[in-house]
Amino acid sequence: MPEILLEGIRLAVIDERATVRAVIDALEDRRGGRLVTCNLDILRQARKDRSIRDLIESADLRVADGMPLLWAAKVQGTPLPERVCGSNLIHSLPAAAAAAGRSIYLLGGDPGTADSAAAALVKASPALRIVGTHCPPFGFESNAEEMRRIESRIESCGADIVLVALGFPKQERLIERLRPRRPDAWWIGVGISFSFASGAVRRAPRWMQALGLEWVHRTLQEPRRLFKRYVVHDIPYGLALLWRSWRRRGRAEATRYTPPHA
Repeated sequence: MPEILLEGIRLAVIDERATVRAVIDALEDRRGGRLVTCNLDILRQARKDRSIRDLIESADLRVADGMPLLWAAKVQGTPLPERVCGSNLIHSLPAAAAAAGRSIYLLGGDPGTADSAAAALVKASPALRIVGTHCPPFGFESNAEEMRRIESRIESCGADIVLVALGFPKQERLIERLRPRRPDAWWIGVGISFSFASGAVRRAPRWMQALGLEWVHRTLQEPRRLFKRYVVHDIPYGLALLWRSWRRRGRAEATRYTPPHA
């Protein structure tokens, strides 16, 4: 599918509906993959850290999660159709999976949220098959026994889609480690989305989402944890991103990218 370059990161020119269809179609063709929803903070980290950039670029599908990315893409002359965020995919993808007879595993989240999210998703789509949930304890990535437990569960669960809710980049690094256990599955990092799906955390109103103000709502909910990220780091980076995007307008590095095999 066509892609654009934003800050050197390839992003698919795709909307949420087509993203869901791409995952389901790939499963029908027995092709697994990894999807990354790139938001402003992820893009900021990738600009500073080559290992983060490589982690994103190695994904099979990268989509733009966040209005600032859509604004920047439009400014540089390569518009994207809409934002594709994990907090929306947590609903649309399981619904499509239920219709296609596909199964889902929920890994991560705050204690209890994976189970609560699973119950909410099955209530919305009664045909959905949830083949397991697991919320690993704090520091699990350094615990060999816990990692073996997770690997065993993933290997035996039979899931077609694995949703991992641990925040970026921890969830992507865990996915890279676990993916060989189920190479035919699709793996998607969804951040805080289990808490949204379960109702433990309220999402911003739609008008705030449309105006790119969801970060304000989240900061008011968790100021100690999110103020530095959004206000100190992301706002200055976002303004700089728009400036660089305007300077790139019409230049070669802002042209649409098409994979060589397309």
